[in-house]
Amino acid sequence: MAAHDFNLLLATDSYKITHYKQYPPNVSKIYSYFECRCKKGSPFNEVVFFGLQYLLKKYLTGAVVTEEKIQQAKVFYQMHFRQTVFDEDGWRKILEKYDGRLPIRIKAVPEGRVVPRGNVLFTVENTDPEFFWLTNYVETMLVQMWYPITVATVSREFKKILAKHLRASSGSTEGLDTRLHDFGYRGVSSQESAALGGAAHLVNFCSTDTVAGLLMAQRYYSCPMAGFSIPAAEHSTIISWGRSREKEAFEQMLEQFPTSPVSVVSDSYDIFKACKHIWGDKLKDRVMERSEDSCLVIRPDSGDPTETLLQVIQILEECFGSSVNSMGYKLLPSYLRIIQGDGIDLGSIEQILQKLRDEGWSSENVFFGCGSALLQKINRDTLNCAFKCSYVESNGQGMDVYKLPMTDPSKGSKRGQLTLSRNSDGLLETLEKGVGKPEEDLLVKVFENGSLLQDYSLEEIRRKAQLTEEDEVAPPRHNGEHKGSGGGLHIFNGQH
Repeated sequence: MAAHDFNLLLATDSYKITHYKQYPPNVSKIYSYFECRCKKGSPFNEVVFFGLQYLLKKYLTGAVVTEEKIQQAKVFYQMHFRQTVFDEDGWRKILEKYDGRLPIRIKAVPEGRVVPRGNVLFTVENTDPEFFWLTNYVETMLVQMWYPITVATVSREFKKILAKHLRASSGSTEGLDTRLHDFGYRGVSSQESAALGGAAHLVNFCSTDTVAGLLMAQRYYSCPMAGFSIPAAEHSTIISWGRSREKEAFEQMLEQFPTSPVSVVSDSYDIFKACKHIWGDKLKDRVMERSEDSCLVIRPDSGDPTETLLQVIQILEECFGSSVNSMGYKLLPSYLRIIQGDGIDLGSIEQILQKLRDEGWSSENVFFGCGSALLQKINRDTLNCAFKCSYVESNGQGMDVYKLPMTDPSKGSKRGQLTLSRNSDGLLETLEKGVGKPEEDLLVKVFENGSLLQDYSLEEIRRKAQLTEEDEVAPPRHNGEHKGSGGGLHIFNGQH
């Protein structure tokens, strides 16, 4: 059930309050859809659909209209517009006729499915002709789907890059879902962003420090524990010992957590001296006593990510040695690994992993953390998310509608009632103008008249979002601000 203290009537853009007065006479149906538009030059050719279930459960399910909320909205909008424009009668009819439940229908792609850009992801329509205006009233909230979709998509692009390099340098992708750790909790704009973005990352990985995302997966996606972490130091716990006792700070970490992996940030003063003289000398025997199940994970946290990481791994090899795996790449002892969390985005991680391979190192040596680039350095235009009306009914007649701005044809919208299906080549495509066959439609009815009709578990969603062999072999390059080793952007469509 939706939260009792949330007033849906106030959860829309101001101008939508007046839209019920603006439609043509005798309109009985408004049908709209959501997509991630194609964008020439974008590095993202496909998206991961995720997050709608949360929005439906928290905000739209059950009796969301009450007399108290109607009165609250009436007073608010009178003050806001300084005139009477609020449709009090319309909302009261929903309360009386449907006991406050929303007479709309939403059909959507199953959560976790990977869909090529430019396809319909969900549709919204009114189920009662009297409430045609309701379809686009809820647009404001539903367009916020851009955020979990974008995070899940970016996270999966990370996974493609990691999978390619891990397989090439180790012969398998074992442990892939632990390779990217979510460090983004503190860097987002709100608790809800942390929860929704953190859960979206957990579609692809099970490594996180964003507790809010774990709690969301528990409550809204039936997953008791979706992600894991290990004991880890921060700078305050190291520098509180004073510069002269950095060795004692490190030793404390080894003593306090003897049986599990432990991550120790080691750049408080000089990362290279810390690796060579403390980890590789004064504490060398203590480090070597540990096992793969209790390995030391050294964390650099400043400097150029690629160059710093290479110097660190070379110093550690000098101190602890290395072996060669079945693919001919070097590997630090199993009790010693590195995590790079500073400066990580899609461009830098590709650059780092390629440079490691060029220098003969397996990707197995390094784990990664990502914060802002994963959860915050994105916006609605990252995937060009849009919600548009494509079909109306008036006087018993249906009409396909669309927009096609002369000044920007890329903002043209789809026409008519839509279905998502596979064509004869097995490719996903959106059929417009009502020509699609309902029995072949991949959009699933998830919400109708206030009731949630599908309840996906995170386990189901993760299965749908898994990488294909094609994804693992040839993910794209994301050069961004980083100057990598040439090559154009190319993303293989996992649905092809």
